[in-house]
Amino acid sequence: MTAQQRAERSAAQMWSTDKASQALGMEIVEVSPGGAVMTMQVRAEMLNGHGICHGGYIFTLADSAFAFACNSYNQLVVAQENTITYLAPGQPDERLTATAVEVAKTGRSGVYDVTVTGEDGRKVALFRGLSRQVKGQHFEE
Repeated sequence: MTAQQRAERSAAQMWSTDKASQALGMEIVEVSPGGAVMTMQVRAEMLNGHGICHGGYIFTLADSAFAFACNSYNQLVVAQENTITYLAPGQPDERLTATAVEVAKTGRSGVYDVTVTGEDGRKVALFRGLSRQVKGQHFEE
């Protein structure tokens, strides 16, 4: 099995039980070893009192991309710590894209950066996720 096949199979297994990402209408655009790209359409019920996308939804999109990136090696991995910096608002009816990339992976710990962009390419948020591998695999190899 190639590393790419392992990443795709791990993502498929995770996606099958990821009710949160599914309920928010997220889509996996791409997954690779240590990386993932996900999108989410900003719906009316995701808007805050300012009429822009609530930061919690932006965080959730970034967190989901982070999860698929760090789980791409067929090892069970959870978040240890995450931070986000909001740079621009997500607009109503806009499709946001979260691109997760692995920065470092040593032993059971990893560092991943996620950039959330709007349809026009502007940076909406920067997210950093620290991961921790736990016991188990997504599927038998």
